[in-house]
Amino acid sequence: MQRVAIIGAPGAGKSTFAQRLGAITGIQVFHLDRLFWKPGWVETPRDEWITLQERLVQNEAWIIDGNYGATMDIRVQAADTVIHLDFPRRVCLWRIVKRWIRYRGRTRPDMAQGCPEKMDWAFFRYTWAFRRREQAAIVQRLEEAARQGKQVVSLCTVSQVNAYLSAVQGGDCSRSGGRGID
Repeated sequence: MQRVAIIGAPGAGKSTFAQRLGAITGIQVFHLDRLFWKPGWVETPRDEWITLQERLVQNEAWIIDGNYGATMDIRVQAADTVIHLDFPRRVCLWRIVKRWIRYRGRTRPDMAQGCPEKMDWAFFRYTWAFRRREQAAIVQRLEEAARQGKQVVSLCTVSQVNAYLSAVQGGDCSRSGGRGID
């Protein structure tokens, strides 16, 4: 495990998981939200965004968390490990609300400076519809990654996440408690 792509719905815990995995492995973590957004919630232009990710995946080792579906293939193709945090919608929505309460008006650690935490209905609706709109494409990408011989893990509960991280820390992520994608 040297190149790890972490994907999942908003609120699934991608950034927290990436930080924990990075602390265990010593591999540098890149939060896509921190890289994509510029102060004042200004988006990075598409060409610049693609170039940035193509450069990131050239590194020998990395952990990158975030979906950004239009560029997900760049990360999945370069990864040796793809971890899908597949939590239920209610868990993701609850975590988003908790995050908003915790960081309201402040910038959270995995976000670009000048982008204080906010909650709007568009983001809430996006999260609500995420599984219905995005799940089939994500599963297809995961199945293709598995066919290419990449380690693909889907974690659906906090206990699976903790078991996986414990297994990595113990040097045996083959018995992580997560679901493999066949």
